[in-house]
Amino acid sequence: MDKEKKLEKQQQIINLTNAFCSEVLKDDEYAALAQKMVQKLGRKRNVPFETGKTEIWAAAVIHALGTINFLFDKSLQPYASVAQINEYFGTKQSTVGNKSKEIREMLNLSFWDSEFSTATMEDSNPFAKFTMSPEGLIVFK
Repeated sequence: MDKEKKLEKQQQIINLTNAFCSEVLKDDEYAALAQKMVQKLGRKRNVPFETGKTEIWAAAVIHALGTINFLFDKSLQPYASVAQINEYFGTKQSTVGNKSKEIREMLNLSFWDSEFSTATMEDSNPFAKFTMSPEGLIVFK
């Protein structure tokens, strides 16, 4: 895939994630994180979204972000279910789940990821209060 086509597909995915974040989540922070994630995936040597439908990749990006930011927890806001994501994008749960896992592994994402966590998640990070001393001991700040 040439650079122009890659950038075009990347922008299509960003447009889809922006629309979902605006219409369903009503959250600009998720939209910004999704855009950042798509752009980071676009810089990979083997760009994962070169093949496959843009809707599947957009849903997978939202799913990956949602997984590490507890989007599927009804007690937190914003909230969306996996079914809502798949219904919005017209995708299948198993396909999106697999692509989401691929994204999380490729970007080495986990809970409270410093690059892709929402501000709320960063504030609630239980590990933020600990630091490593010069002697190699973990201490409470």
